[in-house]
Amino acid sequence: MSTVVMNKKDEVIMKLVHYFVTEENYNPIVVNGVKDEIWLENQDGPYRIVRINSNNIFNKEQLKYDYFKIESIVKQIKKKTFSFNVNTLNILLDVNEDLELKPTKHIKPVALEDDSLNITNEGILEAFPDINEKLLKDTNGIDLIINVTKDINEKTEKENKVYERTFKPKKIIITNLLITMCVIMFIICCCFDGLDALNAITNYTALRLGANFAPLLRAGQLWRLVAYMFLHASLIHLLVNMYSLYILGSSIENFLGRWKFIIIYLVSGICGGLLSAATGSNTISVGASGAIFGLAGALLYFGYHYRTYLGEAIKRQIIPVIIINLIIGYLVAGIDNFGHIGGLIGGILCTMALGIDGKSKTFEKINGMICLLAFVGILVYIIMFK
Repeated sequence: MSTVVMNKKDEVIMKLVHYFVTEENYNPIVVNGVKDEIWLENQDGPYRIVRINSNNIFNKEQLKYDYFKIESIVKQIKKKTFSFNVNTLNILLDVNEDLELKPTKHIKPVALEDDSLNITNEGILEAFPDINEKLLKDTNGIDLIINVTKDINEKTEKENKVYERTFKPKKIIITNLLITMCVIMFIICCCFDGLDALNAITNYTALRLGANFAPLLRAGQLWRLVAYMFLHASLIHLLVNMYSLYILGSSIENFLGRWKFIIIYLVSGICGGLLSAATGSNTISVGASGAIFGLAGALLYFGYHYRTYLGEAIKRQIIPVIIINLIIGYLVAGIDNFGHIGGLIGGILCTMALGIDGKSKTFEKINGMICLLAFVGILVYIIMFK
């Protein structure tokens, strides 16, 4: 029978990787052009990046180059993941003890003896106080390889199931139902106003069918906060909003699920209607655009949590589309931009309160719910008592 022999440095590396991956939810990331280094990432960890370097660093020039290499790679990570601050724990396993390891703004270097099984370095213990308790101790050689591989594979399999459940294409139902309801309501408007509704429905018809109007909200007709988002002022208004709803709605319904999607849609529309009524007491507003901006906010929040995969989409598509549409709302007369802004804020806060499967923590959901209730409460107070 053959025996697997591992040197102490390799054992320490495997045990560190096992701890960071299975206990601290770090994930290995592929970094091209490096050797004898392991890079781990956790967007919510005490350090965004943990880098384990087993290369020999003997003098100041090598140490300086090591810092430069980290900065270069971190810059790429920041660009890819739409991040501003990527703090890095740089664990060095083979460094001259005479060298002074000075931390920089984003890099915390720590030296670790390659035969250490009990970590005493304050830089590590401060961020990971339980590391000594949870490091594999009595496992070595082939048993270490088997245990580490098994545990990491189990964790990866669990994360892959969440990822697959989130991104697997699903049948889109609620989005199509909402589009159908908006089309039906526009046909009803045409029954009242005739073909003139194709260009613009009358204020009388809009108010009769549920347009958002602050004086009527104060009179107790709160149902308008839901009804108005199914009405549209013209055929062009309907077509533009339904196209946007189809694109954004399909994505959010697929990523977050039907129940979360419909809650986000309705809450965003209500928030848009409230901010519109709070900022323009004589404004009659109709349309799904507030709710649609809420879906854009939900996609932005979702994309932030999956920014490793969607970072470029956030920078090049989601944010530019939101900004451009808000600018158009200010430049073009007749667009209720406060409704858009209210919907956007409502969508972000509602998604935060509902959470992203496998990503959101309980305190984030609680904070989201508190902020959403506070936002709605302030708007209701302004409408009722201003």
